[in-house]
Order: sequence, then structure tokens, then C-alpha cells
Amino acid sequence: MNVLLSIRPKYCEALLSGEKKYEFRRTIFKNNDVKKVYLYCNSDIKKIVGSFEIKNVLIGSPKDIWNKCKKYAGIKRKDFFEYFKGTNTAYAIKVKKTRKLKRPINPYATMKNFVAPQSFYYISSVWSKN
Repeated sequence: MNVLLSIRPKYCEALLSGEKKYEFRRTIFKNNDVKKVYLYCNSDIKKIVGSFEIKNVLIGSPKDIWNKCKKYAGIKRKDFFEYFKGTNTAYAIKVKKTRKLKRPINPYATMKNFVAPQSFYYISSVWSKN
């Protein structure tokens, strides 16, 4: 099982370069079989730019997650805590292996009725083999 995550351009770059080794989320997939994440770079780019395999997912308070992940968070402390404001639970998706697409995919041109995810959505294994 795979998911498509909507991510800001600066964080897509940081993930694909290896600077950012964790992707932080307020909510996480309910399906435990998710092994791969495709990166939909939102804002002005609006393309699928790469993917990463999931090593594991850490769960804890925002403070605990920050303390465990801050070295490779790829986000400023202030922005991290602002993102998690109002929630007691934080998720950190540990990146195992990244793959940057040579030619990013314009999903609006290649997928019928594509709608960008608010956070994430599951994608079929048939689509993700392409």
C-alpha cells in the first residue's frame, strides 16, 4: 500500500536531498501496510516529484518527537511547534530511501479528475508502479 502526501516545496527538496529524514504529521494513515510515500509538491509546483520508503513511524507528544528527531527534522523548532499547536500527539515518518523523479509528474494532465490531497490519500499499487 502506498500514499500520496501533499508537502510544501521546501520540505520536498529537503526530503529528497537527505537533509530532512522525518516527515511530521498531525494524523497518520490507519492502514499499517503503507510502505511507500509519493511526494506531491504543492503551492506553485503542483507535481509529484519523488518518493520515499518508510523505515518506521514514531508516535509521541510533540515535545518527545522534537527531542528524538530535531537533528534531522529539516524544520525550524518554532515552525514545528506551531504546526503541532493544539494537539497532544505527533507522528514522525522516518525516511528510509528516497527517489527523485527525473521528470516530475503533472497529475492534472495524467490522471483523470485528480484532486490534490489535503494531507494524504491512499493510491493503488497499479498506479504507483508507473
